[in-house]
Amino acid sequence: MDVNSSSQSITRREEVQAAMSGSGAAVSGHGLRTRVPLLERLFAPVDIASLVCFRVAFGLLMLVDLWRYYGKIGATYIQPGFHFTYYGFDWVQPWPGDGMYVHFLVLALAAACVMIGFCYRVAATVFFLGFSYWFLLEQARYLNHFYLLALIAFVMIFVPAARAFSVDAWLRPRLRAAKVPAWALWFVRFQIAVPYVFGGIAKLNGDWLQGEPMRMWLAARAHRPVIGPLFTQEWVVYFFSWGGMLFDLLIVPGLLWRKSRPYAFVAALLFNLINGYVFTIGIFPWVMAAATLMFFEPDWPRRFGHSLSRVFGLKTRARFDPWLAVRSRPPVTLSLRPGLRRGQRVTLALLATYCGFQLLFPLRHWLYPGDVAWTEEGHKFSWRMKLRDKESRVRFLATDPHEERTWEVDARQYLTSWQRTEMSARPEMILQFAHHLAADLRAQGHEDIQIRAIASVSLNGRPPQLMIDPEIDLAREPRSIWPARWILPMAEPALAPERHL
Repeated sequence: MDVNSSSQSITRREEVQAAMSGSGAAVSGHGLRTRVPLLERLFAPVDIASLVCFRVAFGLLMLVDLWRYYGKIGATYIQPGFHFTYYGFDWVQPWPGDGMYVHFLVLALAAACVMIGFCYRVAATVFFLGFSYWFLLEQARYLNHFYLLALIAFVMIFVPAARAFSVDAWLRPRLRAAKVPAWALWFVRFQIAVPYVFGGIAKLNGDWLQGEPMRMWLAARAHRPVIGPLFTQEWVVYFFSWGGMLFDLLIVPGLLWRKSRPYAFVAALLFNLINGYVFTIGIFPWVMAAATLMFFEPDWPRRFGHSLSRVFGLKTRARFDPWLAVRSRPPVTLSLRPGLRRGQRVTLALLATYCGFQLLFPLRHWLYPGDVAWTEEGHKFSWRMKLRDKESRVRFLATDPHEERTWEVDARQYLTSWQRTEMSARPEMILQFAHHLAADLRAQGHEDIQIRAIASVSLNGRPPQLMIDPEIDLAREPRSIWPARWILPMAEPALAPERHL
């Protein structure tokens, strides 16, 4: 059938209406009918409002977090004489002098610019690089939510979140837009969903299902006012353990399904508030609460604002028009010919690469022998949150074969108390500190120094056992991504159920 070129295109509005009309959605135009392929729907325009709200919330919460940590800069990054680095990032070291304070001020400025949308792309890039540098400075301060914040900061570089309600949109009218491609919202949603899904899967293990280590953590918080006495009740232990597992596994499907979304949001809000109260984890609950709003319809902030205007008689639209208005443009058309444009294919390839990495990297612990909660190999960056409690004590023995003597090295001369606590239960950090000790003792004239560690560790209430082979000279064991031969296997893989009867 012959049709002219004007009849071979449909407006983006018609495309979105078709895409949202359900399975088998079709678009008609001059007798033509077509289904919009799934991948092409990722480029359909959707309301920018929810993305803008997330940008503002993210920038604001990052400012709060930076303010919280500003007073800890000296004790954490300046006073310690040694810092535990991540494998491959030994070159990341604290700034000299007052450089760390300047770094935090630059980070705060970048976060503020992200929040108000001023020089957005530059600010988002600076914030991601500066925050990642901060994150990589000290392995003993590793937190899963710090890692997530770094990933969100990376995602924010690429989504057009400053094309409305921003200084950039006010100063540069050509940037203004009321719509963004759908992939921008799904990109943020994906990054938020990953920790929940992997966190839930990781909780499907024997210890967690038996209530450990939640039982020990709640018992340690039994002094809390009002609800503290309940923390020693067994039903409360299992409510927290099983409830947390089910929440992580079900919250993403609950937010994606429109009918269950309001209930899932309330559940997420309550979960994060309780999490913040019990475990005192800073702004993380608030970040996740704000992030769950991204799963609502993209125009929810606009509808919410209109509702407030009707209820309170507010007339705010004219005030914000210079920030929100969109330049008049001819309608963008979509060819009915199958396939995506080259730029769209490149975008999809980059998104698929990033998402594929985020789905595969947390599974790398299956490549290592033993229990990851014991060996720690593949534990970090895998969303294995709140799964293990370790009571540990480690001693370092130095041997000089030329002098034929062995002595114990006092780690307190090198590490702060919080560094020693984290290091004593982490094999890779024990190895890294052994290398540091060897280097320091060689500088003192002990050229062939040998370093051994006696690390006694209890995992989730098990009897203590040696975690490091005391016969291995750690000074000669390289840091590596390969399985460590010097980590001893766990003697009691499963908890005895009768311990909690």
